[in-house]
Amino acid sequence: MIGILDYGMGNLRSVQKAFEHLGGTRAVVVSDPNEITGCEKLILPGVGNFADGMAHLHDRGFTQPVHDFIDSGRPLMGICMGMQLLLDSSTEDAEDDPVPGLGVVKGTVLRFQEGQGPDQPRLKVPQMGWNRLDVCGDSPLFAGLDDEAYVYFVHGYYCVPEDDAVVAATADYGAPFCAALHRDNVWATQFHPEKSQRVGLQILKNFSAM
Repeated sequence: MIGILDYGMGNLRSVQKAFEHLGGTRAVVVSDPNEITGCEKLILPGVGNFADGMAHLHDRGFTQPVHDFIDSGRPLMGICMGMQLLLDSSTEDAEDDPVPGLGVVKGTVLRFQEGQGPDQPRLKVPQMGWNRLDVCGDSPLFAGLDDEAYVYFVHGYYCVPEDDAVVAATADYGAPFCAALHRDNVWATQFHPEKSQRVGLQILKNFSAM
């Protein structure tokens, strides 16, 4: 059974429908921290503001159960803001006073810069739309994908892990950025696999098979 964490900040139904489309996988929305213990795998989704996301996790009692789940060795996958929440901190609300995250992966979350001057690309922030995925190494999350795999992004902030070894895939938006990460039994994608059609379904299928 795959649990989809409901802490009030996620696009839950679309993720659940994507797993239902695959067939053979039971994906349930988990709104009670005590229900996490019965899950074989866990999805940490998220849309919106980083600080609000962390506040909701704390207020609903999910913070420690998420850490306990990861420590148990069971697979967890963060999606979009769910990926960002796994890092140490985010500068979303104040660059000089970062908001603490879950601290599962060392690093911080920064905002895309629109770019100024003739030598810098003029970026539209947030990035919204399709972008090509450049897979690093042979992560099982991306097994079976074409070399020209495109996925769907909606985000104005991106993750900067301290250790490049945890970067599982990159994409380019003015410059390369971390589009997915992997550390031990934790995977995460900045893009939305549930909105990425065939490629996204393959990624979710790979996760459900872990």
